[in-house]
Amino acid sequence: MPRRRRTSGLKVLKAASSSLRMQLLVTLMDKGPQSYTDLMKVLKLNPSRDAGRFAYHLKYLLNADLIEPDVDNKEYRLTDLGKTMISFTEDIQQQFLQRKKILVRTSRLAIEEFDRNKIVEALIKEANVPVFQAQKIARETEKRLREFKTKYLTAPLIREMVNAILVEKGLEEYRHKLTRLGLPVFDVNQLIESTGTTLKGVEAIHKSAADAVMEEYTLLNVLPRDIADAHLSGGLHLKNLGTWVLKPDQFMHDLRFFLKHGLSRGGLNIQEPSYLPPKSIEAALLAASNILTIAATEASGEQTLDFFNIFLAPFIHGLSEERIREALRLFISNLNQSICNGSSVGASLGIEFIVPDFLKEKEAIGPEGKTVGCYGDFVEESRRFASLLLEVMLQDDKHKPVFNPRLIIKIRPEVLKDPECASLLFEAHKLAENGLPYFANLCPPEQAGTSYTSAGFRLASDWRKDWELDTLQTGSVDSVIINLPRVMYDAGCKENNFFRILDEQLELALQALEIKYRTIKQREREHLLPFLMQKAGGDQYFRIENAVRLVSFVGLNETIQAFFDKPLKQEGETLDFAKKTVSYLSSEIENYSKKPETRACLVMVPAADAARRLAELDAEKYGWAKVRAQGTREKPFYTDLVALPLGVDVSWKERLKVEEQFHRLTPGGHLAVIPLADEPQKPDDLLSITRDVAGNYGVGFYVFNRNLAYCASCQKIFYGKLERCPSCGSVNLLQSFSRI
Repeated sequence: MPRRRRTSGLKVLKAASSSLRMQLLVTLMDKGPQSYTDLMKVLKLNPSRDAGRFAYHLKYLLNADLIEPDVDNKEYRLTDLGKTMISFTEDIQQQFLQRKKILVRTSRLAIEEFDRNKIVEALIKEANVPVFQAQKIARETEKRLREFKTKYLTAPLIREMVNAILVEKGLEEYRHKLTRLGLPVFDVNQLIESTGTTLKGVEAIHKSAADAVMEEYTLLNVLPRDIADAHLSGGLHLKNLGTWVLKPDQFMHDLRFFLKHGLSRGGLNIQEPSYLPPKSIEAALLAASNILTIAATEASGEQTLDFFNIFLAPFIHGLSEERIREALRLFISNLNQSICNGSSVGASLGIEFIVPDFLKEKEAIGPEGKTVGCYGDFVEESRRFASLLLEVMLQDDKHKPVFNPRLIIKIRPEVLKDPECASLLFEAHKLAENGLPYFANLCPPEQAGTSYTSAGFRLASDWRKDWELDTLQTGSVDSVIINLPRVMYDAGCKENNFFRILDEQLELALQALEIKYRTIKQREREHLLPFLMQKAGGDQYFRIENAVRLVSFVGLNETIQAFFDKPLKQEGETLDFAKKTVSYLSSEIENYSKKPETRACLVMVPAADAARRLAELDAEKYGWAKVRAQGTREKPFYTDLVALPLGVDVSWKERLKVEEQFHRLTPGGHLAVIPLADEPQKPDDLLSITRDVAGNYGVGFYVFNRNLAYCASCQKIFYGKLERCPSCGSVNLLQSFSRI
């Protein structure tokens, strides 16, 4: 080695022999360029007493080419040689510390020796941290872990330490990417204990834990900070957050697709079974049950089989009533079996008492997928099928309420005029004594090509102007719910401020739904929704471009109370302002929907979870002196689903006069509730209400509500909110049910 190079190397090593000089180098490494004064402060040197000593050491490092001056900023910084020196000394220190091995239990469930370089690799790979910065963070992490003086660490603990350092250094954007998702041990224990009381089984625990992880992932890594903060703080509520990046919400099936092509899971795995088109009514109903079960893994919410009795009518031609009844009983039994998440498949069936004009000339799909004429040829069979379904539901309901499947009885002008439909209408309203069926008022001309789910979601032929494309093989992307009372509180009860803030919240809601739509499109490209995205005959089953983005709201009544200091009334200024608010939202969303591939609507549907959560958050933030809510202080909630709270004592006619005004403003969905007294009801009286609604009210979708109690000991149904069985006195075996 030449003498000159050897002399330079000795100078560098000698520079490192001073603890003060090494401390100065480490400071520049960790904190970056520093001024003369800042360096003295960090090293805790006294300017009047230690200035000479400090100047000597600083000059020595300059001469050794370990640091250099930044003339423009009047600071000192490390040279490349200085960085190499720091790295070299740390390697020596690490070799020295090898005798004090730190063992780590990794996420691969293996025990390994601690290696700082793995922290560097994780920071670069997972969070895109620059190499130099990643090395600094890894060194700081190792230093702190060494101070623990422990011989055993876990990967989560190391990750927490790294995240803490990132937060300290103001690097939160990296921390969000690096953070570990999951539940604390205490929360898992609570989840197991609470699920045990619901009798849903272990898979419900599995699903809840998975949802918690995906919720956290979505809030941290998918949604922009302002949307995530709006949800967490209570300005908005994102429905189905646990599956936000995975699945669409509600879905409207078309049975004909599977009756014609057979049932396939749509996966790329050739070992997955597929089935030929059904040959019998039993096979067709089994296929329908399987469609709902399989699709439940790819859709978060309600599924509907519309025109159920019409599409299955060709399969019952010439069959005995007893065979059809037994097939229907098995179908209903299958639907009510628990699936993987501990719950049964939520399904609603659209029932028609006539064959609508737009279906009469459509090819009827019969056994083995063959065309057997058109659906106009099977009017009698479709009515017979509907009658037997109502009969089976009514027989089972006498013993215990049957809540699944949920029947949607479609009321058309022809149904009310046709004498042959009279008995079917009577049977439907016999079942309505217990508040079970839903009724779709399709008498207005604009309602003719409309389909509903039992949750109130509405699909109408107003998008492509084609009833098939607009209403079948599609659904809802998802829902975002706006906290209207929060908007009013933040507006200081001033109208101009209210609509300005409402506009901001609506923009966030629509932005969130746009992200959800793009995410589901990505899942399509990744083949993660194989059943819904399967193709047959060149057509994809899920018409995702026609799926609707839904914006909803809670607390309309409480917003009115905050603004006027009185609740929503059937007329006057309170009702006018309520309509103005809903009309504004509806109009803005309609304008937004004019963009290509952007089907969006305002809805007013059940949102009990959001109504509770948002009311609780508002009570915590603003206090009870300001917050207007229903319920108690321990269990507050906002009004959802309806405009006029169900606790308001008004006649059903007065109630519907209010609700119909909001149904016209919520084209994406709505559901009016007609409360029934806690006493037996005559089917004729309920049918009279339906005729009145169809002829005189603009309510699109409605249901009768009953408070029911079922005693498992007596196997009897009672009306009203009961604490004990009026027959046997049982308390523990009495179950109460109410739609609200």
